[in-house]
Amino acid sequence: MTEKSEQDERRRRNAAWRASERVLWRPTSDGRIGERLAALAADAGSVHDLDEDVDVYGDGVVAELERRVAALLGFPEAAFFPTGTMAQQVALRCWAGRTGNRTVALHPLAHPEQHERGALGAVSGLRTVHPTHEPRLPTADEIRALDEPFGTLMLELPLRDAGFVLPSWDELVEVVEAAREVDAVVHFDGARLWECAPHFGRGLDEIAGLADSVYVSFYKSLGGLSGAVLVGPESLVEEARAWRHRYGGQLFQQYPTALAALLGLERELPRLPSYVAHARVVAEGLRAGFEAASVPWFRVHPEVPHTHEFQVWLPYEAELLTEASVRLAGETGVTLFRRWWTPASGGPPGVSVTEVTVSTPGLTWTGEDVGAAVAGFVERVRGV
Repeated sequence: MTEKSEQDERRRRNAAWRASERVLWRPTSDGRIGERLAALAADAGSVHDLDEDVDVYGDGVVAELERRVAALLGFPEAAFFPTGTMAQQVALRCWAGRTGNRTVALHPLAHPEQHERGALGAVSGLRTVHPTHEPRLPTADEIRALDEPFGTLMLELPLRDAGFVLPSWDELVEVVEAAREVDAVVHFDGARLWECAPHFGRGLDEIAGLADSVYVSFYKSLGGLSGAVLVGPESLVEEARAWRHRYGGQLFQQYPTALAALLGLERELPRLPSYVAHARVVAEGLRAGFEAASVPWFRVHPEVPHTHEFQVWLPYEAELLTEASVRLAGETGVTLFRRWWTPASGGPPGVSVTEVTVSTPGLTWTGEDVGAAVAGFVERVRGV
């Protein structure tokens, strides 16, 4: 397929999904430029005084966002970054200098290993070790069993590529304690930390307080434009700001991004517990629907979602499943799934996976609604 035909196919799929009247969630990437700008202009005044001067190199509304996140997570200081990848690399680099050990212990499915093109080593000169290859975060015993020293333990909460999975609260505490036993610091990749509170039954500040530093994202769960914040001790964040400048992240003005992030904290953050609760209704509806449709094999993972996002696995080729998703949307106005793919972590041939998110539009779906959508989807899978 040529580059032009790939672009045309992507537009066809996105048009069908965007036009759907019933969806479980609408990613912000579905929006058009004019719509997003108009919505931001209309709503931003509810979270910040728009008569203030625009920010310049991180002051004004950007500094206000930093203060807000630091307070939410219970840390003394915070620094805004244009991307989470940059924020996390800077944090791990700073900790390596402080601990004297450039080795980072993390899961092989963690974001730096799967989605950053080896940047920890190529850009920051760090190396990684893997306490476990199981599709879950490491246990305390696995941390203690590592046969070489490491300076930082990085935990991705939740571990997205394993199915947005989380440990129990007691397991998380034990893992952190095990890292402390070997004089390592703990950093949380909290890109999706916002939706972890219902699973742990703890406030965000108590969860984040287990770690020495945490990074959070604004566009993944809060509907922001982009951007991330790193929180930690004052001296660490001060050093991180210096590295942010060296990495090219000291941007002249960022007020649209900061305003969108503040709106997400104000509007989406309080809704996340309801999304998490309803994701369990949707997951059960999917299981019942696949069983009723006599699908030969399927997996909803985790069986009870830990957050408002989870995986679905089916024994068909990814292109076929994606096409069935597009046809369901185009013919019925219902989007149940979007793109499917062959898992990078492996699996039997002919098995594909997708991710399901539940947000405001999905709260109106009953289990029966989900089952009916599954029936329509499976009918199109068999007809492609």
